[in-house]
Parts: sequence; structure tokens; C-alpha cells
Amino acid sequence: MVDAARTNVPRGEFDFQYVPETDQSFENALAKASDGERLTVADGIELMTTGTDREGIDLARKEEVLEAADRRRAEEVGDEVTFVANLNNNVTTACNTGCLFCNFKNTAQNFEENADEEHGGFTKTPAESREIVELARETGIYEVTSVSGLHPGLALDDEHLERLESSDRGDLNYKSPEAYETDPGTYVEQMEAMNVEGIHLHSMTPEEAYHARRGTDWSYEEVYRRLKDAGLDSVPGTAAEILVDEVRSVICPGKIGSDEWVEAMEAAAAVGLDTTATIMYGHVENEAHRVMHLKRIRDLQDRTDNITEFVPLSFVHPNTPLAERGIIDSGATTHEDELMIAVSRLFLDNIENIQSSWVKYGDEQGLKMLSCGANDFMGTILSEEITKRAGGEFGEARSFAEYVEMITAVGRTPVERSTDYRQRREIDPEDPPFGPELGPAADGTPLVSDDDRPTTTETVADD
Repeated sequence: MVDAARTNVPRGEFDFQYVPETDQSFENALAKASDGERLTVADGIELMTTGTDREGIDLARKEEVLEAADRRRAEEVGDEVTFVANLNNNVTTACNTGCLFCNFKNTAQNFEENADEEHGGFTKTPAESREIVELARETGIYEVTSVSGLHPGLALDDEHLERLESSDRGDLNYKSPEAYETDPGTYVEQMEAMNVEGIHLHSMTPEEAYHARRGTDWSYEEVYRRLKDAGLDSVPGTAAEILVDEVRSVICPGKIGSDEWVEAMEAAAAVGLDTTATIMYGHVENEAHRVMHLKRIRDLQDRTDNITEFVPLSFVHPNTPLAERGIIDSGATTHEDELMIAVSRLFLDNIENIQSSWVKYGDEQGLKMLSCGANDFMGTILSEEITKRAGGEFGEARSFAEYVEMITAVGRTPVERSTDYRQRREIDPEDPPFGPELGPAADGTPLVSDDDRPTTTETVADD
């Protein structure tokens, strides 16, 4: 049985150089994957498409790919399903980058003192960030994640601020913080503010690191070294989208290119920071682009060996410029989502942890991904904004009790983890109440109950 191909308009509109055509066969690619051989890009394309010799997704072949990925998952990481107690605290939604896939940002000009136009965004001072993380620490969280818009007034530190103030260049996306209703401080001040005792600070994507060195000759290593000194513990590998520049030129022409993203990630590794890696798929790209992206990530891991997890992010399209301008009319199908998880497990033979995002997939499908090759189920995310603004429907918080119930229902073992996966605590489903114990102030008290789940939020998740 073959599922009809998705008819997303842009895949035929753009004259991409890279298309899903190979001289490999599906059968050979599947045999290599089943035997644990390192896959080529052609192999990956055959698996991602369930064979380029036919149109659409062959459902029987798809199941073979999923089964191979699930076997590999069991061999590599066993039956544990991990998750982390975390909070998302983002500094600002102000951004002028203009990515067509994003509805998180608010035009930075609207944040200025004398701006007339209303916006629903926010900017937090370092003091406000400190208060949020301090309060969250007492609830038992282990990690704070922070991924923000590229506010023109944000500089790396006071030295960077002075350089930007004295520059006569007009291409630096800079305006003095004094021009805005709220001064966000510097990146270093925000890191110091969120560096609350014992909390793991996961922040500063490659795109933010680029923003934090604009107008200087500083290397990415210098930027990440200063951020690490301020309290940064690890770097989220978001802003990756698709690491193929012909796709980036369509969806995010104002962002750094693929090579520079990789350069920044290598620099973070060089100064001793763990990283994660992501892919955002299901928009204008095709299956060849997805596998080429996986190859960039695998090569990066071969060189650095510091990527702790890979996170496929299914594009949520309804309220984004790509949809509003009629460039796309849908996101990825469920079949594509499952194949993305499965091929990630089979292709990324040097990354142990593959994450299933309940924010992107929802609970039912998120659990299904745990039988498609995934072994991690995100975190509690006590608030979430990016996916919500794009039209996501799957909530903003997750209690430990929910995790235990869902994970045990699919016959797997719930395990609380640290950000870097080096600390793990297996949870006995027969020993409630369920709460975090790895955080610096955690004592097993439930982190959030159904009555306490937030209905509104100011903070953010993935990409």
C-alpha cells in the first residue's frame, strides 16, 4: 500500500539543486541499516522516501524502516525513556531577522520608547530573569533553557556594547538599549542572572552567538568562552533549521549560513560546552535536504563528540509567514514525522539520544515516536511560546506523574535525567508521588499538578 505524496506547493516551485534521486535501492539501504553499517546520503534518502523508485510513501516499507530503527534504539540505549525537569525562560521576542518560518518574534522597532504600534511581545531585564529562575529552582527544576529573539540592543558585554556604540557601520542590526522601553542588559548579564546555584543553563544558539560578536573580529571561541565564564553550561543546537543553504536562502535569508552554524558549534565544543543538535523539517525542503542535514550533524559529531541529543522538530505552520503568504499549506505528514525519527536513529550512529517532542507531535504521536527510534521525551517545559505562537496545540507543561503514566503505558521505563544525560534516576511507577530529585533543590515533591498547569506564558522552547 502506498500513501499519496504530500502536495505541498513549494517543493515544486523552487528550482533546488538537490532532489531526492539516487542510484541506490531501498532494499540495499535497509539491509545496510539493519546490519548497523554507516549509511551514505543516498542510503538515507532511500529510507526517508521509502524508495525513490515509486511515488509517495510505501506503508509496508515504512514499517520496515521503523522496525529497524526501533531495534537499533533497543540495542543502543535499551528501554529507558528519559526526560528532564526544566523551565524555559527567554529574554525577549524583539527581532528583526525576518525568518519566514517564525511567528515568535515581534518587530524590534515596536519595542522602542515612542513606538505607537501595539505588540504582544516582551523583554525581560536581568533582574527579572534572575527572579524567574530562582523561583523555579525552588520547585525542583534541573535546567533553564533560554532562546531569544535577536534584540538590536543586545550586546555580548560592556566591551561589545562600547564597540557597537562607537561604530559607524549601518549593517550591524544595532540600536542603543536606551532607545527601548526595557533594557535587556547584555548577554553576559543575562547569563549571570540565570546562573542560579546548581541550575544548568542551556542557552546561546549559534545565531545568538553571531549576534553577540557582530561588528568585531572576535572568534566564536572568544564569545563562548566569555559566556561560559558568566555561567553558560551548554548550547542548544537550534537555529539549524535545514543545514543546506539553498533551503536557508528561502526560509531564513537573514540568518547565518550552514558553514557558520557549524563553526559556532565547533567553537562551543572547543571551550568545553556540551551541545545539542536539531532539524526543523516539513516546510519547503525535500528528503534529500533532510538527509544532507543529518550528514552535517554526523560529521560534526565525528569531530567534536559533544552532541548529547538530536531533536527533530516538525514544522508547525499555521500562523507563520510561510503559510500566510501562501508559500506552503501544510507541515509534515505523520508518516514523514515517523520516518524522520527513524532515519535519524539509523543515520546518526554517533549520537546516542534521539528526542521525541510532545510539544510538536502531541502526546499520542509523541509516544508512538518512542517505537520509531526515539528514547527521550523532552522535559517538563514549565512554559512554551514558540510553537504556541506558530499554531501549536499541545500544551505548555508536563508533570512527572503524566510522564510516568504515559511511559509505563507503552511498556518502557521512565527515567529522570540531567541535561547532559550523565545523571539518571529510574522512577518506580509503584512509588508515588512523582517529582524531580536531580535538581539542586529537588526533594521528590511533584513539580506541577494538573491544577497548577499554566494557561498563559511568556517563555519559549525549541527553535
